[in-house]
Amino acid sequence: MPFSITVEGREITFLDKDKNILNTLERENIESHFHCRDGFCGACRCSLKKGTVDYSQYPLAYIGENEILTCCAYPTSNIEITID
Repeated sequence: MPFSITVEGREITFLDKDKNILNTLERENIESHFHCRDGFCGACRCSLKKGTVDYSQYPLAYIGENEILTCCAYPTSNIEITID
């Protein structure tokens, strides 16, 4: 069952082929900041309002409480995020 991502009031579907949330946002033409795509810089940091995620590789950049890095995170439930 694919998970949904709600961002800016819009619900989109995470596809396994996307591999991470950043790829899903790009596929849906939702602007999100990023630089490295490897979890080092933290530029893609956003707020996780609802749901859970996991990481294909745990990021080295600092992640505060209720924050995720979209470049290496994937949803493990339906999620709601706010792009900062």
